[in-house]
Amino acid sequence: MQTTILYKSSAKIISRLATWAKNPWRRYSLLLIIFLIGFFIGSSLGMINGVLALMDPVGAFITLIFLEILIKARFIFLQSGKPIILVRVFDMFRIGIVYGLFSEGLKLL
Repeated sequence: MQTTILYKSSAKIISRLATWAKNPWRRYSLLLIIFLIGFFIGSSLGMINGVLALMDPVGAFITLIFLEILIKARFIFLQSGKPIILVRVFDMFRIGIVYGLFSEGLKLL
């Protein structure tokens, strides 16, 4: 890859995010926003699959594969020594998706 300004700045975005999130209020607000985005996506997936009832197994399989990819990425980032904020972002997004799917599943009962 060429070392352009865009490539250099995008490579430093994780370290910039970790530096920005050293303040606990910023970190908690970022994690809350990521959780709410995951909750919105999870409830949307559950709602769309519940209403259409056409692709329930396929939607569940795709969601499960996506969650497993996030789990694998978590372990990769933990071993690589990247800042811990990225791992927490993945965790909160994953928890938000699961919580959104669970709440939609309870609504459909």
